[in-house]
Amino acid sequence: MTATTTIRKPAPEVFAFWRNLENLPTFMAHLEEVRATGDRTSHWVAGAPFGKDVEWDAEVIDEAPTEKIAWRSTGSTDVPNAGTVRFGPAPDGVSTEVHVVLMYEIPGGAVGKAVAKYFGEEPHQQLDDDLRRLKQMLETGEVVRSDGAPWGKRARKEFPQRPAQPLSDSELAKGADA
Repeated sequence: MTATTTIRKPAPEVFAFWRNLENLPTFMAHLEEVRATGDRTSHWVAGAPFGKDVEWDAEVIDEAPTEKIAWRSTGSTDVPNAGTVRFGPAPDGVSTEVHVVLMYEIPGGAVGKAVAKYFGEEPHQQLDDDLRRLKQMLETGEVVRSDGAPWGKRARKEFPQRPAQPLSDSELAKGADA
């Protein structure tokens, strides 16, 4: 999978935020925890379909400060994975382009992919959504949530959800009175 976004922050700042791996769950919806276990090693916990968690260890295998981080899972894991994130200057001379290449094996092969898709776990869309949240986090300091998902990850368990809606006339009137 690949995804790209442009963030209106300089590359050193975007790189530093990503390189502090414990920041990743703040914008990656399915990550419950990432804990550094060494300078180049970490332990990951991610939510999976049916309320299960998957865990793995990973190591940074290539790094160029402010430019690139590459990693791969290590040892025995249910979700072998590897990837690279590149940080480069955007054409405006101010922003940073973030390019992610992610490879992983979903447990259960084709059946696992079909089940995940059925439960709304489309990996390509997840990656795009994660990068959108990263952009929000770095540009505004928070991930903006609609009233349909005010609790972030917890909201996945709360159905039905609806898209964000404009305020009603009565809600607008209340705001004007304040």
